[in-house]
Amino acid sequence: MNALTRRDFIKRTTIAAGATALAFPYVGNVLGANDRINVACIGVGGKGDSDSSDAARCGGNIVAICDVDTNTLDRKTKQFPDAKRFQDYRKMLDKMGKDIDAVTVSTPDHNHGSAALRAMKLGKHCFCQKPLVQTVYEARLMRKLAAEKKLATQMGNQGSAETGLRRAVEVIQSGVIGKPVELHVWTNRPIWPQGLNRPAGKDPVPATLDWDCWLGPAAKRPFKKEVYHGFKWRGWYDFGTGALGDMACHTVNMPFRALKLGYPSVVECELASRMYPETFPKTSRIRFEFPEREGLPPLKFWWYDGNPRDAFKPVRPPAEAVKEIISTMGKLPEAGALVIGEKGKLFSPDDYGAQFFVAMKGQDEMQPGNTNDACKAVPESIPRSPGHMQEWFRMMKEGTPAYSNFDIAAYLTEIILLGCVALRLGEGVRMDWDGPNMKSTNLPEAERFVRRHNRSGWELPSV
Repeated sequence: MNALTRRDFIKRTTIAAGATALAFPYVGNVLGANDRINVACIGVGGKGDSDSSDAARCGGNIVAICDVDTNTLDRKTKQFPDAKRFQDYRKMLDKMGKDIDAVTVSTPDHNHGSAALRAMKLGKHCFCQKPLVQTVYEARLMRKLAAEKKLATQMGNQGSAETGLRRAVEVIQSGVIGKPVELHVWTNRPIWPQGLNRPAGKDPVPATLDWDCWLGPAAKRPFKKEVYHGFKWRGWYDFGTGALGDMACHTVNMPFRALKLGYPSVVECELASRMYPETFPKTSRIRFEFPEREGLPPLKFWWYDGNPRDAFKPVRPPAEAVKEIISTMGKLPEAGALVIGEKGKLFSPDDYGAQFFVAMKGQDEMQPGNTNDACKAVPESIPRSPGHMQEWFRMMKEGTPAYSNFDIAAYLTEIILLGCVALRLGEGVRMDWDGPNMKSTNLPEAERFVRRHNRSGWELPSV
């Protein structure tokens, strides 16, 4: 392992011990500290613009850029004039596989698994945006392949690098608020179109767009202007994962680690606005039930989504659960994660876990975690981050596991996507879940939402 001894590696892997009791990955092809890492960037518009720039800032040599839209490629070529250009990531990997050490994947959700798994199958280290994949089955494959190939990986839920998030994990696991019994997480998403039917007809495909590559593994459908391409795809079942898939990789990240959630035994969409055949509803409430785990009591987790600016009023946590938050802040923030323990509550009021507040039982208001006396006494046990993308580069160069490596990130994503499965099954339909075997024990019809059958030519590689 170059300069890193096995003992040093085992010692370093303890940095993520505050996440869960999961094992942490061994990187088989550790690159030297002075090695130049050749990176190919799949998707370079939107979040892919900053991901590719961050990879270059961390020392990556951008040797190829891929995007379905040549307008986007033209803009990025100005930054990376020497990078080879592609519209199809399959062709890029076939042609340049030997010249690539690592990839970033920043496409719409439905292409995450297809692109990342193809690259990983070739032994390429991988940074992939959240949600890691679009289906439960793909999440399982990603986790398995990363371990088998011993790859350096990181999911793009940047809040993982926040000191506040890591501190909240330490505080909860130290027992400050007692054993956790409830979790409430809500978001102000969607901020994109959903809760609608597919428009009729078709429009001419722009000359700059490879529509077949944009569709990728999804079923073929006609192009419609301003309906999918651009930031309009996230609310469609075929292409996105709705508000839950988009934001829970951020807002559930801290409690997932702190509460050692593991697989739920029950998932149910308790409430939703009008359902549509091809898009997520405007607002929903989903319940996850987790059994006893590692000395922690059973826990119920409620997810709430919906845009407060929409004419359709979104669902939110019950008043009793959030009364200290409202008393402290004057109103309920538009997004947040609330952990209720036997002795108190911990609340993180933003999407990324940058800060948190604590109220012990009997207190009417919350205090900032960094000034709360009970929190001050908790020792620091999780080393702080040099930066989210930088962690991935460090993992490639030294072997130190990134905090959101796929062993953790795929697990988190898989659990979150079960909420999407429950939503597809319908309001008030209880799904009993067997996590290790990846199936519902009472609803065999759930299987069609667990795994997508990819379009010909876009099949997933065997793992």
